[in-house]
Amino acid sequence: MNNLTFPILRLLADGRFQSGEDIARHFGVTRATVWNAIQEAEALGVEIFSVRGRGYRLPQPIKLLEYESVLHAIGDQRAWFTLELHDHLESTNSYLMKKAATGAPHATCVAASLQTKGRGRRGRSWQSGLGASLTFSLLWRFQSGASALSGLSLAVGVALMRALHDIGIKQAQLKWPNDILCDYRKLAGILIELQGDMEGPSAAVIGIGLNLHLPEHVQKHIEQAAVDMHSLARQPIDPSTLLGTLLKHLALVLNEFETQGFEHLREEWMRHHAYQQQQVRMLLPDGREMLGVVNGIAPDGVLLVETANGLQRFSAGEISLRGVHP
Repeated sequence: MNNLTFPILRLLADGRFQSGEDIARHFGVTRATVWNAIQEAEALGVEIFSVRGRGYRLPQPIKLLEYESVLHAIGDQRAWFTLELHDHLESTNSYLMKKAATGAPHATCVAASLQTKGRGRRGRSWQSGLGASLTFSLLWRFQSGASALSGLSLAVGVALMRALHDIGIKQAQLKWPNDILCDYRKLAGILIELQGDMEGPSAAVIGIGLNLHLPEHVQKHIEQAAVDMHSLARQPIDPSTLLGTLLKHLALVLNEFETQGFEHLREEWMRHHAYQQQQVRMLLPDGREMLGVVNGIAPDGVLLVETANGLQRFSAGEISLRGVHP
C-alpha cells in the first residue's frame, strides 16, 4: 500500500477541500505522488471528491481511531488489553486468528479504520467503509474447552447492550443469536471463531462490526434493513470512545461468563430480545420454513420456540431467524 494514502486521508478527515498543491507541500512530495495515493484510496473503496481548482475532500467529516482515547474510555480495565489499531485490514478476525495461533496474548484487540473483506455469519460479507463502521476483533482465552462456551455469542450481545445503553442508545435490542437491532433494523453483528480443544484451554476471536454512519453507496450493498449510530444518537459518536466503552463492558461480561456461565446472563439477554414471545419464521438449511413463537433461551443459549409440534430447541447453526411483523 502507498505509505501516504492514510496520512492524506487523516488530513482530509475534517471534510474540507485541500488542494493537491497544499497536500504535496505538507508531506514534501510531488502532486503526482499525492494523486497516486488518492487513487490507492479510491481502489480501497474510499469515496473522495475531486474538484478542479479546489482539490480533494471526503464526502463528510470523519473521526478515526486514536490509541490514547480508546484506552481512556476503557478506564480501569485498560491494563488488561493489548491494543492494535490499523489503518487498513482485509478482516480483523482473519488477522487476529493468525496471531492467536502463534501465541498472541489474552485480551488482544485489533481494530481497523477500513476493513475491505469483513466476514459475517454463514459466509456473508460485512459491508464497511472509511468512517462508516467500527470493526474490531477481541481475542479472549478461556481455561475451559470449546465445549463449555455455549452461549458465548449471547454473552457478547449482553455486553454490547450494556455499552450501547451506557452511551444513550436505549432502543437497541438483541436478535438471536448474534445481531443488534434498532426498530428491527441491523445496527451491529457478532462473529465468533474458536481455536483449541473441545476439553482443554480454548481461545475465542470475537469479531464485532457496528454501523457508524452508512453512506448510500454502502447501504445499497447491504442485504437487509440497516441503521447506523449517526441516525440514532443525539450527539456525534467518537469511535474511539465507543470502542473503549465496548471493550470495558466486554471484559466485565466475559469474566462473568467464564466464572458463572451463560445461565447467569440469560434473563438479562431475554429482556433485550426483539422477538421474545413473538411469532417468527425459521429458515431451515434445506430451504423449508417453520413458524413458531419464541419462548425464551435455554441455559446453553439454544433458542426455544413453541411450534405446531410443541416446544423445540434450535441451535445457531441450524436456522436463520426472521420476525413476522409489519
